[in-house]
Amino acid sequence: MPVSDKKREFGKRLINLFTTSRAVLIVSADNVGSKQIQDVRRALRGDATMLMGKNTTIRRVLRDYLMKNPKSPLRAIVDYIEGNIGFIFTNGDVGKIREKVEAFEVPAPARVGSVAPADVFIEPGPTGCDPGQTSWFQALNIPTKINRGQVEMIARVHMIKEGEKVTDSAAALLQKLNIRPFSYALKGQVVYDNGEVFDAAVLDISEQDLVNKILFGARAVAALGLEVGLPTRASVVHSVNNAYKAVLSIGLGTAYKFAAVKKFEDFLANPGAFAPAAASAAPAAAAAVEEEEEEEEESVGGAAGMLVDPALLERIKSGPVFWDAEQSVSSANFVSQTSKGSGMAVCGTRLALLCACLVSWPN
Repeated sequence: MPVSDKKREFGKRLINLFTTSRAVLIVSADNVGSKQIQDVRRALRGDATMLMGKNTTIRRVLRDYLMKNPKSPLRAIVDYIEGNIGFIFTNGDVGKIREKVEAFEVPAPARVGSVAPADVFIEPGPTGCDPGQTSWFQALNIPTKINRGQVEMIARVHMIKEGEKVTDSAAALLQKLNIRPFSYALKGQVVYDNGEVFDAAVLDISEQDLVNKILFGARAVAALGLEVGLPTRASVVHSVNNAYKAVLSIGLGTAYKFAAVKKFEDFLANPGAFAPAAASAAPAAAAAVEEEEEEEEESVGGAAGMLVDPALLERIKSGPVFWDAEQSVSSANFVSQTSKGSGMAVCGTRLALLCACLVSWPN
């Protein structure tokens, strides 16, 4: 079958746009009018090019091109050429192009036989219809009353459900009430970008969303590493801080002292000297510390069975220590430890106060 010159020109233009554009946005044009499409073309002028045509012609052009270029990545886009679609070619930001295209949304009436894209409700109130049309509302099971010479709906009516076809009676009622329940626009479906094809919904993911996902994963890895006692890059900072807090508490509660302990002993001995720094803390944090202190005072008596291992103290004196799972002390559940040999208590109340003051590893 001979191919007309018009189709040849269309094919050349299509292949030229595919090969010279970095990205292609495939849009659905269901229920979109020609004027609406022209408005989109004008808005995209200079940033993108819209091209629409018959799917059979587009498939034939791509098939012929792929026969000559079997390794072309355009093969991935052939399966998406179906339905009432159009192509938007651009070398710019596809996300911004999509926002600009979908902004041209036009309200439309409910047409008989069309599939409802959303639920349609009719709110109660005056309809503007004369009382002679009451029987017509009754046939549709819509409760009404006569008020000031017109029919008034007295209840909210779920007229059309999403995904259902619009019936004759529903379309007639909405038209009588001058309600245009639907709105249509070119909707992005698929994106072809540098040989990769993905759903247009991916464009809704922002950089901040990606950062949040990565941080969530890092927190999960850190929590798992702390729970099972397996050091990871995400958990090692918390492990070191927890070990440092435990060493400080031992230094405060035993005769063993080192340079970093003195700063916290000064704070416990004279909290008023640190009043300007404490004033910046939130009232809620202060209340939480007071509540924890009361709980710690009540639970000191029951902590006599938890002993400080002398071998552990020797390891601490020899230098930094990374504790294993059995020796680790969490800042969340560390209450108190008591050494029967020395009679010195490592008090959880002091540790809670230190944890509130300790922000990071000291220089």
